[in-house]
Amino acid sequence: MGASLLPPPAFLAVFLFSFVTLSFNPEPALAITRHYKFDVVLQNVTRLCHTKSMVTVNGKFPGPRIVAREGDRLVIRVVNHVQNNISIHWHGIRQLRSGWADGPAYVTQCPIQTGQSYVYNYTIVGQRGTLWWHAHISWLRSTLYGPIILLPKRGTPYPFAKPYKEVPIIFGEWFNADPEAIISQAMQTGGGPNVSDAYTINGLPGPLYNCSAKDTFKLKVKPGKTYLLRMINAALNDELFFSIANHTVTVVDVDAVYVKPFEAETLLITPGQTTNVLLKTKPDYPNAQFFMSARPYATGQGTFDNSTVAGILEYEVPNKTSQSNHSTKNLPLYKPNLPPLNDTSFATNFSSKLRSLASADFPANVPQKVDRQFFFTVGLGTNPCSKNQTCQGPNGTRFAASVNNISFVMPTTALLQAHHFGQSKGVYSPYFPISPLIPFNYTGTPPNNTMVSNGTKLVVLPFNTSVELIMQDTSILGAESHPLHLHGFNFFVVGQGFGNFDPSKDPANFNLVDPVERNTVGVPSGGWVAIRFLADNPASSFADMLSFVDDGRHQVYGSCIAI
Repeated sequence: MGASLLPPPAFLAVFLFSFVTLSFNPEPALAITRHYKFDVVLQNVTRLCHTKSMVTVNGKFPGPRIVAREGDRLVIRVVNHVQNNISIHWHGIRQLRSGWADGPAYVTQCPIQTGQSYVYNYTIVGQRGTLWWHAHISWLRSTLYGPIILLPKRGTPYPFAKPYKEVPIIFGEWFNADPEAIISQAMQTGGGPNVSDAYTINGLPGPLYNCSAKDTFKLKVKPGKTYLLRMINAALNDELFFSIANHTVTVVDVDAVYVKPFEAETLLITPGQTTNVLLKTKPDYPNAQFFMSARPYATGQGTFDNSTVAGILEYEVPNKTSQSNHSTKNLPLYKPNLPPLNDTSFATNFSSKLRSLASADFPANVPQKVDRQFFFTVGLGTNPCSKNQTCQGPNGTRFAASVNNISFVMPTTALLQAHHFGQSKGVYSPYFPISPLIPFNYTGTPPNNTMVSNGTKLVVLPFNTSVELIMQDTSILGAESHPLHLHGFNFFVVGQGFGNFDPSKDPANFNLVDPVERNTVGVPSGGWVAIRFLADNPASSFADMLSFVDDGRHQVYGSCIAI
């Protein structure tokens, strides 16, 4: 789902925007330059009674947080001390005129080789909230990730009451085996990769897994205070339900964009998405503890990690209570009621509540006219098995995720580099289809032929083009949710529905006033989603789309490079 990953990802459609020269107005003098150094190193880490050497940044799992204010410049030097090739993506950063710093390997840069370094240099323009960084090559994102905290400009308040404390909460996964070995095997066999052994909260699986009670995240709070929880789903592919027992939160921000506040007992967060919520604690000490739990929302037919991760919300003991006479072991521990694993009704209802703040200070600049329209089918198909090989896809084939029936072939030269030096011939083709070549009943009975074509094909767009993109799920090899992440741009989710998109009826129901603005969205299982954005960012942008498969997940890349 959201974001990066498989070694040859299953699909990449790249939009190339014609080169223009933009004037770039620097931020006010209060903005500063912040320097970070990321040493990519091996570190022994133990979870679930399994110790393994894994790739980390600065020996930390999860990795270090980056903190900046709107308008600040970030200069991050990444040094690769491991045998794997590395690249880092700054998920959700607009990268205005800094496309070389976006991070997807073989798209905006060649990966950082062993013993080499790369400096990512970019400015935070018009963004505040929570984003995150992660590796953008192979499955290294399973351990290489961390939060990006974007504060408002100094002296600028939040559009809600200032919280007492801010706490990042990152959902991830733990594999007892080496994730690189898992995905390597899947790519060889054409089947889906094995699933994780546990989900994690801030790197800790929690007490519901065997041999894990000591590795539990605890959020210690005071009564009568408001906490801002900066939530990130860094799981490889699974959408997650999340809830805190006996507590309600207020959603105020998604993907570093303010939204109209609304209360919720349960959240749904797609991989790659972030959600900021306000947690107002109980006015008095409750003499109880509360699970903070997450488990997957699963719509496909394949296997997945059907487990629950839990942290504990723990209230500080009042001063008048003797610490020596008080033990949390004797307190009741309440569990939240999470929706069923396949509760698409809840997912749809939750998504429908998200609306842009659309205020004078934070307007929703939704494109009202559309210059180019695209209709992309997103789903799974198959490729034939190589000669003298046994494959684990349907009927001995290989799984292949695709968009408009084209599955991506990874180049050996970075696409941005090839375009910049005028050497695109033989690297990519600019003739990606804007709609399916052969229309069919996308969510009905699937066609008999499930084979896809393969290639590195792109769409060319002029700078400042207003784009409307309809993404349609298909029932080929089973309908399922397909989250999309767009690099270098935010987009407005103007509509979504189930069944086949109807171009004569559905646009009449589009929200062009206050649709949610974000960088990652899920294409509904057996349905469609419509987004609009302005292609105003030269030399940047790439989109990842992820797709569940039979016994694990493959991912689909789709994208946008503005040059």
